[in-house]
Amino acid sequence: MTLPVPRSALADTVLERLTATYPAAADPVRAREAAAYMKGVVPFLGIRTPERRALSRAVLDGTPPPTEADCTAVALRCWELPEREYHYFAADYLRRHVGRCSSELIPVAHRLITTVSWWDTVDTLAAHVVGALVAADPGRARVMDRWIGDDDIWVARTALLHQLRHKEATDEERLFRYCLRQSGHPDFFIRKAIGWSLREYAKTAPDAVRDFVDSARGRLAPLSVREALKNL
Repeated sequence: MTLPVPRSALADTVLERLTATYPAAADPVRAREAAAYMKGVVPFLGIRTPERRALSRAVLDGTPPPTEADCTAVALRCWELPEREYHYFAADYLRRHVGRCSSELIPVAHRLITTVSWWDTVDTLAAHVVGALVAADPGRARVMDRWIGDDDIWVARTALLHQLRHKEATDEERLFRYCLRQSGHPDFFIRKAIGWSLREYAKTAPDAVRDFVDSARGRLAPLSVREALKNL
């Protein structure tokens, strides 16, 4: 689904600064190493994370707080650029400003999750953007009920991980139901996400997770079980 990019003077400023600042710090050797580590899914500029974050702070220095339209424009325009560091910038920007956005941003997150998809951006968007939007508007959990059955593994993974930071506010019934819904999935990233979501919730409700895993052990993949019980 193609989404319109809102007009945004702030996005114009951010993208102008960003596309001047990031390439000047590029390292071709690191870029090749990073692309290889990410299985060649996307090219890189080769900027290490600490340096990239420092550059991002410089890019944003003096810029005003964004509106939801600004956030949408920055994210979609960054995602149109080929190198992954721009996508990281967008994901970090949304994470920082998600509190300024409504649940209407969820379709934008869906667009990012399903475009140039890999765990490095999907997991940030799942736990810190989609999860925050659903927490602020619990009625949107129904969207996650659709996403958990999606054929796109990254959409389903997002549904599994969106409560990762909810702690005591976790909808336990929904979490366990999602884990069972995808328990037979053959893909590594889904099985890993099941275990990760359970392991994280176990920090809040260890007995509930232990009981769930015991009752569902015949359905859960060994990888999911190992991940879920790693700290129990």
